Amino acid sequence: MRQTKTRVLALMSLAMLLGYMPWYSFSAVSRYMVQEFGLSAGQMDAILAAFQVVYVLVVVFTGWLADRVGPRRVVAWATLFAALSSTAFLFLARDFASILVLRLAVGLSCGAIYAPGMAFLSSWFPPTERGRAIGAYTAALTAAYAGGYLVAAPLAASHGWRAGMLGTSIPVFLAAIIVFFLVHDRPRDEAGAAAPQTAAANGFGPSVRGGSKRTLRTAQVLISLAYMGHMWELYAFWGWIGPYYMANLVNAGFGEAQTVSIGGMLSALVIFAGVPAVWAIGSLSDRLGRLKTILIASLCSLTVQCLFGFLFGRPVELVVLVGLWLGFWVIADSGIYKAGLTELVSAERRSFALGLQSAAGFSLTIVAPVVFGNILEAVNGAGTDPTAATEWRIPFLVLGLGALVAPIATLALRRLPEAKLLSKEAG
Repeated sequence: MRQTKTRVLALMSLAMLLGYMPWYSFSAVSRYMVQEFGLSAGQMDAILAAFQVVYVLVVVFTGWLADRVGPRRVVAWATLFAALSSTAFLFLARDFASILVLRLAVGLSCGAIYAPGMAFLSSWFPPTERGRAIGAYTAALTAAYAGGYLVAAPLAASHGWRAGMLGTSIPVFLAAIIVFFLVHDRPRDEAGAAAPQTAAANGFGPSVRGGSKRTLRTAQVLISLAYMGHMWELYAFWGWIGPYYMANLVNAGFGEAQTVSIGGMLSALVIFAGVPAVWAIGSLSDRLGRLKTILIASLCSLTVQCLFGFLFGRPVELVVLVGLWLGFWVIADSGIYKAGLTELVSAERRSFALGLQSAAGFSLTIVAPVVFGNILEAVNGAGTDPTAATEWRIPFLVLGLGALVAPIATLALRRLPEAKLLSKEAG
């Protein structure tokens, strides 16, 4: 059985790595899209924001659907649709309207992959191994984000933006083949035998001694609230680390070409630093307990996040090293919120619950980067080029303070009877 589970996890992680590469492919080639189609800054913002919004909307519906038709089936068809829609972009993109519609199609597809995929893995792995499994799956997601930039940008620079987009679209067809033909559902008898290991087996009533329907739902809300604090910090940090590094390089006297190339490479390294983090810290949560691990990871991230902006103008090497520290810890606990939630809901409602949590968290990925940018402009002057900004203290401080929601909600959850379900003794 362990070999089978390991094979399922490896294949699903590979499918995630290949299937999510179109996520940032548009951003990677956006410079060339602007030049060819004359897109304004406002139109670019609309395309990026609409992509996030449609993801948030569809992830809840597909979570509900996956509980009824099976999560693997939803993941398989969504991955195929992602392959088709991202490939269609090469041939059908003509203007702002067509680009917007095509990116919405990709967003709809991606919204049906991640949460059902985690629910599928949860059916294979008991709570004692679920942090490692979901951590590995999230690590593949993180690698796909960085991989989209690393594949699309160089191809676009040498062969045009269509080549860049194609380079991130073809792998998605391979991902669909994996989920359709190489991965299978867990046999019903085995899944049923594992069900009692999952907390809140009935999904609604008391789950532990002293617990109740009300405290169970409170626990579900609190772990999702903690996830929202985590997401507030994560995507704004990822989105703005590039301009911040470039601003430091400009301040240190680097030329324009060096600033862009080195800044982009360093930004990709920061995202890649999170790949081993989500797997390692997710695995740690299987042994140490979900809540203790969340507290460690969130505090290691947000305390440094609050100070990160104060490093502007310091030696570039120091800024890079601290950025890598943040790149590791800022996403390290991402899978733990998912694994914890699966232990607080029944298997029959797992995909829907994960979809709701994802929608709540990703809704903040729309807001936080905009808030960061508005504050940055306010403290540096209207119209300031971000790569020329010199005041970064307050924007990063706001990210760190907002992330305090994660440990605060976690501490509140520790006071409930359901906290026992998220400790290492729960399995």
